[in-house]
Amino acid sequence: MKQRVLIGIGIGLLIIIAGLTYLRSATKKHSPAAIAEYHLSGADITVNYCQPYKKGRLVFGDETSGALQPYGKYWRVGANEATLFSTNKNLLINDQYLKAGKYSVYAYPGKDSWQIVFSSDFDRWGVTQPDPKDDVVKTNVLASNHAPLQEQFTVRFDTIDSANVNMVLHWDETEVTIPMTVQD
Repeated sequence: MKQRVLIGIGIGLLIIIAGLTYLRSATKKHSPAAIAEYHLSGADITVNYCQPYKKGRLVFGDETSGALQPYGKYWRVGANEATLFSTNKNLLINDQYLKAGKYSVYAYPGKDSWQIVFSSDFDRWGVTQPDPKDDVVKTNVLASNHAPLQEQFTVRFDTIDSANVNMVLHWDETEVTIPMTVQD
């Protein structure tokens, strides 16, 4: 009897694990994983994120307009898992200190400016908003709503000089630039 129960439990766990694995891979088909990297002057900055598509939808806008991501509401900056930001050097993010390490990045988009947040709570899945007590840096940056149309969400780094770089978030016709300075 005990053996049958253990076999049943084992089969049940196997089915659950297989289902979760399938769900995760099926989700990533619609918003594939991507990596943005910056390597210069000994600094290694990496952003691991997933890239949702516009698919004819209104991406950013007022909640009443049916926007995929309403202004003023939490957004995980991508899809699926939390967007992971890692750096081996201390940084100034728009003049705010960020210690070398791993963080999640999330945002509160607005029409003309966004609040960008770096949180020490980086091991999350889904749309759950992190606890504000884990926020390490909060900064406001300007948003451009006249960028060339970008169907798939992207993150890139634009090098300014050996110590300064911009992390750029681009989706639909919205582009947000986050200035960073590498500290020695």
